[in-house]
Amino acid sequence: MAVSRKIEREIIRKEYTEKVMELFGSTEEVMQVKSNEIAFPVVGCEGNEDFVVIVVKVPTGANKGAEPYDGYSMAEDYARKVAEDKAKAKKKEEEKERKRKRDEEIRRKKAEIAEKKK
Repeated sequence: MAVSRKIEREIIRKEYTEKVMELFGSTEEVMQVKSNEIAFPVVGCEGNEDFVVIVVKVPTGANKGAEPYDGYSMAEDYARKVAEDKAKAKKKEEEKERKRKRDEEIRRKKAEIAEKKK
């Protein structure tokens, strides 16, 4: 019997939601909060209580499924973005260091000038 893509995605989502619940259910108090979401309580390093929420979805893709979802290209895009962010952060840190050294030199020269005036 053939099923529609929508029904097929719902079956897949339900199956994997149950698998994730099984996986975490052995060590955590897992609760299903929506048809595709599970949540479980956690305690942070400072003793604060929070919840972790895991969403299971089977994306249709861009443009309502006309362009299929490609997890491989999404992973590549994310890796590229992370690398760009690291490069920007490194550049910003280097600029900060140059400014710190420049300001330090200016303060030193001002101190020398003030010393000469005395």
